[in-house]
Amino acid sequence: MLENLNILLGVAGGVAAYKAVDLASKLTARGARVSTVMTEAACRLVGPKSFEAVTRSAVYTTMWNRPEEYEISHIALVDSADLVVVAPATANIIGKIAGGICDDLLSTVLCACWPRIESGAALLAPAMNDKMWANPVVQNNVKTVKELGFQLIGPVEGRLACGAEGPGRMSEPQDITEAIEAIASKIKKRDS
Repeated sequence: MLENLNILLGVAGGVAAYKAVDLASKLTARGARVSTVMTEAACRLVGPKSFEAVTRSAVYTTMWNRPEEYEISHIALVDSADLVVVAPATANIIGKIAGGICDDLLSTVLCACWPRIESGAALLAPAMNDKMWANPVVQNNVKTVKELGFQLIGPVEGRLACGAEGPGRMSEPQDITEAIEAIASKIKKRDS
């Protein structure tokens, strides 16, 4: 189902970033070509080399191109993606999407991926503390991103990084992979 599908994987700075490595591995094993964009905070939790190892692709962490690069990276990344996934999607990145804030590579990519959002090919996997998830501002931002056209998977209830139990845990990589396969199926049907 994912063979030759170009997936842009955004990784925001939540503790669940370690699960995104497993997700990237599962997607690659199913034949997808995965490009990864990481926030600075995500890089503090999981090294970009982990994603490079499982995807066999470069990881993008900054908007500032190297001298040998001539393309505008956030536009080139969006143009080459069939599907955009953010896992984990933190309260911060969801708020940036809802507010149109573009202050790092991931938020800028997400602002530029409007065609993927409109076509239902943009998926967020929220992950945060249960108190953050319950915050009315976060819930308003979630409502806004859904109205924009983002698909959401989770969060699920379970043990959180802080030790609490409740909603806020990122969906498991296998469940996210299955959601991506369902979206990919719709894309392929529409394109055929």
